Amino acid sequence: ANVLALSLNVPLTDLDGYLEGRILACGHTRRPVGADAEKTEIRHVLLIDDSISSGGSMREALRKLRAVYPDLKISCCAVYGLGGGTYQGEIVFEEVPNPRMFQWNLMHHPLLDQCCVDIDGVLCIDPTEHENDDGARYLRFLEEAAALHMPTLQVGYLVTSRLEKYRPQTEAWLARHGIVYRELHMLDLPSKEERQRLNAHASFKADVYAHLSDALLFIESERDQAIEIARLSGKPALSLGTQEVMTPGSISAVTLTASARTLRTRLRYARRNAVLPAKKLARRLLGDEVYERLLTAIAN
Repeated sequence: ANVLALSLNVPLTDLDGYLEGRILACGHTRRPVGADAEKTEIRHVLLIDDSISSGGSMREALRKLRAVYPDLKISCCAVYGLGGGTYQGEIVFEEVPNPRMFQWNLMHHPLLDQCCVDIDGVLCIDPTEHENDDGARYLRFLEEAAALHMPTLQVGYLVTSRLEKYRPQTEAWLARHGIVYRELHMLDLPSKEERQRLNAHASFKADVYAHLSDALLFIESERDQAIEIARLSGKPALSLGTQEVMTPGSISAVTLTASARTLRTRLRYARRNAVLPAKKLARRLLGDEVYERLLTAIAN
């Protein structure tokens, strides 16, 4: 509604404000058409909602408006609707069937109970390299990490590559921030070094996700890990940072592009540092089959 009001240069208000005779104020750089009009002089309004499903919210809004302004012309609009005649709104931009989640309601949606959610980079900020020492500084981070995306409903599964030995600190932080969840899955390895040696972040998350029969989506902070989680689990994963949903059907092309980019970087590194001849390094890292596929991708 705000974007449309700016584009059309017309006044904007919320439903309750309009029922009370209020229109939102604007800065001195913009004077919308009709801003000086009396509220009773407004004859036509656009009632807009982000999404519509049953139509109950829209019908209730219409009832309230007509009770106060019986002669008002009202046009209804929803950005996303179900289609199929569930609600005959005047304007629906795009039909999106249920079940559905949107960027703005991801952490406030009932389907969150059927999601796996990462912790660092999703619920709280990531630790810095300085903080991530697997020692005193990391313990302080676990206690004081700033909250990021806070869910308002129960999360089905928290799945993190934090080490199991930090469960007490993690559970205390979650309780302190009022985060409700069914299960907390943590990586059972002795140290940060062992986790890095095994490169177990994405594989651990994917394994947990794959074995949870009711889990519909993995919400991950890092794009590369989301790609790997989707590839290994055969189920969709959301890269929260880039707002991309990685699905098994599209993952091969995405992975190929990412791997081609990684290969270029590693080849440049090898040439600069003479660690190994570039071709040998690439084949050793990727294997013959993937190496040949990536060479084809780079050539194209």
